[in-house]
Amino acid sequence: MAAAAGLVVPVVAAVCTALLVVAMLEHRPLAPYVAAPTAVVAWVSAVYWFARRGAGWTRQRVEREVGERWGVVYSPREALEQDARGFWWTGVSYHRRQGVARLVQFVRWAVRDHQVQREGVWLLANPVAVVVLLGVPLAMVWGGLVFALTATVDSRVFFGLYSEPVSLLFSVLIGGVLAVMGLAMMPWAVRVHGAFACRVLGGGPQPSRAQLTERVAQLTETRADAADAQAAELRRIERDLHDGAQARLVSIGLTLGTIEHLMATDQAAARELLAEARAASAKALQELRDLVRGIHPPVLAERGLPDAVRELALTAAVPTEVTVALPGRPEAALETAVYFSVSELLANVAKHARARQAWVDVLHRAGRLRVVVTDDGSGGARMEVEGGLRGIEKRLGTFDGTISLDSPVGGPTTITMELPCALSSPRTSTSSAKG
Repeated sequence: MAAAAGLVVPVVAAVCTALLVVAMLEHRPLAPYVAAPTAVVAWVSAVYWFARRGAGWTRQRVEREVGERWGVVYSPREALEQDARGFWWTGVSYHRRQGVARLVQFVRWAVRDHQVQREGVWLLANPVAVVVLLGVPLAMVWGGLVFALTATVDSRVFFGLYSEPVSLLFSVLIGGVLAVMGLAMMPWAVRVHGAFACRVLGGGPQPSRAQLTERVAQLTETRADAADAQAAELRRIERDLHDGAQARLVSIGLTLGTIEHLMATDQAAARELLAEARAASAKALQELRDLVRGIHPPVLAERGLPDAVRELALTAAVPTEVTVALPGRPEAALETAVYFSVSELLANVAKHARARQAWVDVLHRAGRLRVVVTDDGSGGARMEVEGGLRGIEKRLGTFDGTISLDSPVGGPTTITMELPCALSSPRTSTSSAKG
């Protein structure tokens, strides 16, 4: 009704205004010249009022359905300025009367404001949307009810049977089915109408203050977790360098100093120490490579996430099948987080699951990266407070990612990780591998 009123009432207002002006002027010669612009002003005013109010009613309805506030921003209107002569400047023209200047400025603002333009388009589009989206289910409901209720006063024949009970039965069944289908379609039609309103009017429901506060708290916690994880990683790298490669390099330096003194007196002992130094340098090099691989695996940097996950499957203790479907490549930081998460999950499968087979599925759908790790082990896994899964959850939380666990006793165990992800370098990479 409101959608139809937005189109009908302005016309009625314009006609009534014109007739009133003609009646007041008692059919004088100037009556048509006065009635026409007055009717236009009445029509424009009514259209503007219904456009603003109709859009407001629609936003309120969508807000009630979604439970979130729909914020609207109109362009600001500059204050009128008066010059030394007493004229009012609207931004484009001067006017002696302030009321006329304010009206000109308002009309100019209403014509140029993008939000008002959207509301004017909605005034025309809303009746069409109501008829197309809501009219069909309403027609089915009312048509079904009328068809069922008029069965006793209308002679109907079904399947060639001229029987009143049969006619009544089939009329009620057909009418009831139509009414139920119309009622079932109504929520869908209302949701589509709301989505269409968001697209035409622009914007949409905004999160409430409580939701924004919760989001800020979540981001603060995620940032703290990311900072803690980064500090812990730096301490690990420092410890590994100090206890591993650095200690071996110091030992090699001391050995080389001893060799330097033995070269003139005991060459056999010097050769033995050279062999030890060579072995120590090889171990130091391997430790440095392992350290670099722990920071950012070379295969991940060179070949991307699909090949890096396949390498994990090939080196996993449990036979692992990998399926990857990525039309592009995620950002490097997200790739690293997913890689180490999959690595830790496969290590957990080998340590705790007593599984004979594992599967890793990596795919990208609707702007989200989805990674599923499944095993046929004994199940019973839990998200413990200080467990490895909580660590993975914190790692993914840095990227607004989530992790879910499904592990009934007796298995299988399925762990699903999802992260918002924008891909780059479009290509087709859909393949499977076994390790």
